[in-house]
Amino acid sequence: MTTVDAVAPGSVRLDVWLDVACLFKTRSEAQRACRGGKVDVNEQRAKPHRTIGTGDRLSISRPQGRIQQVVVLTLAAQHLPKAAARTLYDDVTPPPTPEEVEFRRMGGGARGPGPTGAPDKRQRRALQRLKRRQGQ
Repeated sequence: MTTVDAVAPGSVRLDVWLDVACLFKTRSEAQRACRGGKVDVNEQRAKPHRTIGTGDRLSISRPQGRIQQVVVLTLAAQHLPKAAARTLYDDVTPPPTPEEVEFRRMGGGARGPGPTGAPDKRQRRALQRLKRRQGQ
């Protein structure tokens, strides 16, 4: 008997449900977010092994300071098609404010505007050609 099967009827492990509901790509990614304090259940920090039930309100910290809020409508411990997985929860995240929209449009956030740092393949080849010309 696995830990997933050992939960009480009417409840599912948080990390399993987050994965099944397609809120995270993998269960290990959901576990990492829970351990990192990025997931709250009913306004309390939640560990991956916590069991959740219908009606629980989850707050998930996303990049750029956004917080996604969902209400659990249905429980599932096994993977479903993506369209069916979206019916497991109700996304009650408020729409972004005009200031947040403008901030994102301007390229703000953790990375900030501008290049990412390392040159891509095309830029590397252009640099190599330039260096070869200068060496002749």
